[in-house]
Order: sequence, then structure tokens, then C-alpha cells
Amino acid sequence: MRSLWLGVLVCTAMFAACGDDDSDFATRPSDDSSSSVCEDCDDESSSSVTPKSSDSETSVSSSSTKSSSSSVKSSSSVKNESSSSVTLSSSSSDISAVEESSSSEDSSNSSSSDSEESSSSAGEAASSSSSVELNCSALLEATDGWSWDIPKECRFNPDITYGTMADSRDGQTYKTVKIGEQTWMAENLNYADSTKTPSLLKRSWCYNNNIENCAVAGRLYTWSAAIDSVKLATDADNPQDCGYGKICTLPAKVQGICPEGWHLPTRAEWNTLFAEVGGGLTAGKVLKSQTGWYNKGSGTDGVGFSALSVGYRDINGIFRDDGFYANFWSTVEFKDNFAYRMCFYDDYESAGLYDFNKINGVSVRCVKDDP
Repeated sequence: MRSLWLGVLVCTAMFAACGDDDSDFATRPSDDSSSSVCEDCDDESSSSVTPKSSDSETSVSSSSTKSSSSSVKSSSSVKNESSSSVTLSSSSSDISAVEESSSSEDSSNSSSSDSEESSSSAGEAASSSSSVELNCSALLEATDGWSWDIPKECRFNPDITYGTMADSRDGQTYKTVKIGEQTWMAENLNYADSTKTPSLLKRSWCYNNNIENCAVAGRLYTWSAAIDSVKLATDADNPQDCGYGKICTLPAKVQGICPEGWHLPTRAEWNTLFAEVGGGLTAGKVLKSQTGWYNKGSGTDGVGFSALSVGYRDINGIFRDDGFYANFWSTVEFKDNFAYRMCFYDDYESAGLYDFNKINGVSVRCVKDDP
């Protein structure tokens, strides 16, 4: 009987994120499955997806589906000596966006108009010229799995030659990486100015509403924020009313909240990335960062994408699953309340696109426009 109850608890936990409580479509692979279960995964996947019968938007309100205290040390810690030290250039986050993070709890379940005007005056982020030498090996060896105290510089693959991109809106600089014919941001977007971009008002957060966490892993955005729904609604040539509870016809390329010259990836662009690294069945292993994942779930970061396990903010305003999951929005809707996001999980090597409630707060990676 005890074994039966343990089995029930394990199965319940597995539905919490990538085939999560907010989704009525995707399910995670069973423990003995070697295939990815998602919409439009690569052709190697032979498994089928069983839709849930309910599209309830109620999510589990526990702070995390899994307890980090029960996690196993990341298997990639043996690689830490390759990144013995890096120089940390401290660039401040948009401190003026704190009011969005701290006052947004009551907005997550609201389908209020995306065109509400911003009352905040988020200033541009100021870059600091100071730098400090970090001993990343020592920091990583002292940490099992994920820690918000590890600077993002320690998470990049030291064997990859990264490019850089400066966001002219706030002066922040991001690492970039060319993978096949695509150029991707190699870190999560951290743009927060809701005066310049009203779509962001009460629709983006730092994990646990801690501004320092944004400096580590960027911000978490609703889907409406990610596509910049206010800009779409006010487009003079092709206005579109998009967001929670709505279905709209998006243009082929959606800049969203990405910097000029970059855009929010489509489902096809995510699948192109998967194909470049060997297919969806192993994409998670190749694209996940070398450290920071529980349950021996860290990846090889073979192409420098460096996906961090930063979790997400659920529809009840609870931040959850850091150390276990990474999620990134796409432009594609599933239905009025759901859109597709790309998902990695700790204990599987696969990756795929799964539907997710549009109100959830999810990371954003931008892909460069074609020349």
C-alpha cells in the first residue's frame, strides 16, 4: 500500500509543469518513455498526446511542485573546473520597475484590457563600469542544483565564443550565439520599461519579486506582454486585439518586446533550433546549461544556448519550479486562454512545445531577424 501511494504522488508531481496543471493539452513522457510528447515535435517522436478533458485555469497553489530539499546534486558539477574564473560586469536591472514586481499579485487572474496606460515611469537601466573577478568553480562547487546567488556569468559555456547585442531602449547588453543559420539571445530578456512599453504594466516580474533575481535570469512575462499586445492593438495598418481570452491573427514576424532587429520566435523557429541540435528527443540535453539543474538534469550546453532552470510564475501569482524547469514563449496560440511555450525539464533530455495559460509568467528568448 505504501508503494502504491508513493507511485500516485510521483505521477501527480510529473504533471505540474511541462505537461502542467494549467495545460489541457500536453502531458509529460512517462518514466519509461524515450520520446518527447508535444505539438509539432520532430519526426523522431512516435508517442501520442492525450488531451485533458478539462481546460480549467486553476493551478496548484503550492510554492513548488517539487521540493528542492529532495533533489540530487547536479551531475554537471564535474565540469566546473573549465570555468575557473570570469569577469563580472555589473549592469543594473531596471530598478524603477520594482513597482511592477511588488504590486502585481492582484493582476494575474485578471483579463483586463491590455491597453491600460502605464502610471509608472520606468527609467532606462544604467550600466556600471565596475567589474569583479569571479571564481566560478568555487561558487558552483559549493552549490547543489540551482541558486539565485550564482551570477549569470558563471552559467555560460566557457568553450563557446559568444557575440553581444545592446538593447538601445535601456542600454542593457546580452550575449548572443549563432546556432546553424539562426542567431539567438544566449540569455533571458530583462526589459522592464512599462512607460515606453505599456504592455508590460503589471505583466512582468522578477522571480519571487526580487529585483536581484532579474540580474541573474531576466524577467518573467505573460504572453500578452511578450507579444506587446498594446502595440499590436494600436498598429495603424493591421490592428489586432490579442491577449488572454482572445484569439487573433498575428503577423508572420512579431517583434513583441524584443529589441529592434530581433523578434519573438515562432513554433517553426523553435523546431528549426531542435533540428539543428539533433531533434527534439535530445534537444534538452544540448540546450540546457551545464549547471543549475536538480536531479542530475544539467545539460552539455553544446551550442551555447545556456537555458537556465528559472521556473515560472503561475496564474495564482506563485513563483515555482526554479531548478526544475525552463520555459520560453512562442508567438503561437493554442486557443483563447493558452499559447505555446518551449519547455525543458530537469529529468528528461527532450524538449518540446506545450500549451500554457497566457497569464503565466515565462522567460523570453529573442531570435535575430533575417538579414
